[in-house]
Amino acid sequence: MKVTGIKTKKVLPTDRGLAQFLDASLPRIKERSVVALTSKVVAILEGAVVSTTGMNKKKLIAREADLLLPPRPRSKFNITLTVKHGILAATAGIDESNGEGYYILWPRDPQKTANAIRKHLMKKFRLRELGVIVTDSASRPMRRGTFGIAIAHSGFRGLKDYIGSKDLYGRKLKMTKANHMEALASAAVLIMGEGAERIPLAVIEDIPFVQFRKGNPSRAELADLRVRMDEDLYAPLLKGAKWQKGRGGR
Repeated sequence: MKVTGIKTKKVLPTDRGLAQFLDASLPRIKERSVVALTSKVVAILEGAVVSTTGMNKKKLIAREADLLLPPRPRSKFNITLTVKHGILAATAGIDESNGEGYYILWPRDPQKTANAIRKHLMKKFRLRELGVIVTDSASRPMRRGTFGIAIAHSGFRGLKDYIGSKDLYGRKLKMTKANHMEALASAAVLIMGEGAERIPLAVIEDIPFVQFRKGNPSRAELADLRVRMDEDLYAPLLKGAKWQKGRGGR
């Protein structure tokens, strides 16, 4: 697998035009590649930003989150844990870093954007098979540091299903599904960096294990990527929390 980061011009919170940015930044793309793009750049270029002037961040989080768990007085970091687009995240994905006076939200419809990017790039480069990932950074309980996640993908199967196949000793696998979408996102974000690198794009090549597809992910495939809280491995923690409903960006 080969991951190439692409350094671009500085994207300002007032900039707009995602397709134009991609056209100006991406080199020629090979067949059966995956293009990764940070959610922050997508949000900015689609106008999903809010001035920090006169805006209460806690109220903004409640507006954007689907579910939220307000920080308790003993919370060390005063962070609001939320669920947004079916993903457990801090502060509904709202970020201030590199925002220059703006809160940067998550894209309004990242799946729609991923599909549109793939369609645009396939036409531009006359490709038959191409994948797209919209990435962000996240953390994991009981581990220090951030890693890359995908909040949307298009053009390839996000999961490889091992259920029913056998391990080295003939034992039939009952639960295992490999999340190719997240693994590719993590590799891309590793190259992109977390600070002032100015590498919001990455192209992933030489990935024979990825199963490309001609169309957008189906509803069934997208649903399979998500796990209900009561079915989750961490259900005792997730269901035990006193979640409040947010307004989901309304």
